[in-house]
Amino acid sequence: MKKMKVAVTGAAGQIGYSLVFRIASGEMLGPDVCVDLSLIEIPQALGAARGVVMELQDGAFPLLGEICITDNSEEGFKGADWALLVGSVPRKAGMERGDLLKINGGIFVEQGRALDKVAGKDCKIVVVGNPCNTNAFIAKSVCKRIPEDNFFAMTLLDQNRAAAQLALKAGVGVGEVSRLAVWGNHSATQYPDFYHARINGRPAVEVLDEQWLQTSFIETVQKRGAAIIETRGKSSAASAANAVIGTVKNLSFPTPDEEFFSVAVSSDGSYGIESGLMFSFPVHFDGKRTRIVQGLDLNAFAEEKIRRTTEELIAEKRIVQEIFG
Repeated sequence: MKKMKVAVTGAAGQIGYSLVFRIASGEMLGPDVCVDLSLIEIPQALGAARGVVMELQDGAFPLLGEICITDNSEEGFKGADWALLVGSVPRKAGMERGDLLKINGGIFVEQGRALDKVAGKDCKIVVVGNPCNTNAFIAKSVCKRIPEDNFFAMTLLDQNRAAAQLALKAGVGVGEVSRLAVWGNHSATQYPDFYHARINGRPAVEVLDEQWLQTSFIETVQKRGAAIIETRGKSSAASAANAVIGTVKNLSFPTPDEEFFSVAVSSDGSYGIESGLMFSFPVHFDGKRTRIVQGLDLNAFAEEKIRRTTEELIAEKRIVQEIFG
């Protein structure tokens, strides 16, 4: 049986707790892969992480191999095949976005350098901790040994949120929504692209009111995370973990023909997006490599939305570049 090592930062946090049991069950990498888990936490959370390990042991997962707990990134990432960077410092009251970028920037510089030293040469890195696009950009920029094409930032949660809203409005199951992708930053500037989406095989703009799609739909998706915090009192956890599982599966198993999914990748200049930005595109995985889907027509509305989210990412890049030179 094949064995893979999965490293998870912030493993005792809300998302991590919702995630690690599903990894251990084989749901993420499949029933023919034995998983060694490396749980990386800050020193103050190591006690909670030990409790998570006790529960993993009590779960008696047949596919779960060794479990490591550490607060040392190099120890945790050593030999990793997948690194799921879930942990990050949340934005607190009175904190400017630039402050948050710089604080997390230091964390992701350290993690990127650790990955560069010790991770498997083909390790794939999925950044979940926010601001995930720019955190991924930082880690990618300081990790020279691992190809930049192996770095990703999670925007599948946004795609899932968008698909659910379309399905609810159309009165269909979410499985009837296809060819829906999110462009840009995992932030309030993201663009959920309804113009290429299909509902029961028909263009979404033929099924639903275009004015609603251009306004309420986009605003709901963009602000969904904040709405959950306001309603639940805590940020998204189970849905975020579900999107992590989905992202890794999308990057492990071939995408069906004519379909695509959302993930932020290092831009190659497609659609005029600055090369090197960690930007969410419609992406296809052929079983060996990911590629940005080409040839999608973008109307003036879409171009304006994409311009705004691009500008935000460029501004974030400028803020954090001073951290790593």
